Amino acid sequence: MSFDDEPGHVGGDPGRGDDRFSTLGGTRQTRTRMPETTGDVYGGGRRPQRTSRSLVMVVGVVVLLVAAIAFANRGGDGSATTPDNAAKPGAAESTAATGTKPVPGKQGGIASGFAQTEQGAQSAAANYAVALVSADILKPDRRPEIVRQVFASDKAPELEANLDKAYGKDFLSKVGLDSSGNAAAGMTYISRTTPVGTKVTAFSATSATVEVWCTGVFGMAGVGSTNPVTNDWFTLTLQLQWANSDWKAESFSQKDGPAPVNADRKASTADEIAKAVQEYGGFTYAR
Repeated sequence: MSFDDEPGHVGGDPGRGDDRFSTLGGTRQTRTRMPETTGDVYGGGRRPQRTSRSLVMVVGVVVLLVAAIAFANRGGDGSATTPDNAAKPGAAESTAATGTKPVPGKQGGIASGFAQTEQGAQSAAANYAVALVSADILKPDRRPEIVRQVFASDKAPELEANLDKAYGKDFLSKVGLDSSGNAAAGMTYISRTTPVGTKVTAFSATSATVEVWCTGVFGMAGVGSTNPVTNDWFTLTLQLQWANSDWKAESFSQKDGPAPVNADRKASTADEIAKAVQEYGGFTYAR
């Protein structure tokens, strides 16, 4: 992975004229027209008595609203039509309830029990991406548990051996960790990944290929660190298979980007970054 500057959002001052919240020429003043009243300033004349017809109309509207909410939350009955934008690449898909729990449990802190659907495959890939680029994967004592949870049983030994070679003593030394994957006193090694989106490029009932677009923070936080915490953008592609009633990875690959333009923002101190990672927990990702 490459270490880039922290990304942000490009913005600017739109000016008083472009302020969508301004009123009356940008003075942020509003005019309120009060209803004209006659007679008593504390209420005027008597309110007209509500007729039974008005009451029936109100009740009817409430019934319709309740029915609409029940229909929207029913989901998963196969009667709903597919929106036009669902078929477009990269389009946001509906988040309406489907009646299927995509992630019923966890094993070793990693989500498990994904649904045998495209959504389930995307959920598995997103959660596995987080685990595969975590700080724990660098620890020899923790790595075997992660590999067994993420990869299919027939692929786990080979992948574990490959990761042992990739994350050997030389690599750990370069990033400032000892042979056990621990940082020196006063230092905090950070490797936190956040999936930005997922895309299914191939799917069947027993296999799937899912791309996970990710961003994250990586490096050593602490005074005198030669590997400061920076931001990176990359895409992980995971080959999944359906095994033992769950999605498991067969292999994965990584490429750089897509990366946005970096913002001109003052970087936080090493202590602030380390504190944020310790205080803000991660998420379980599910469609």
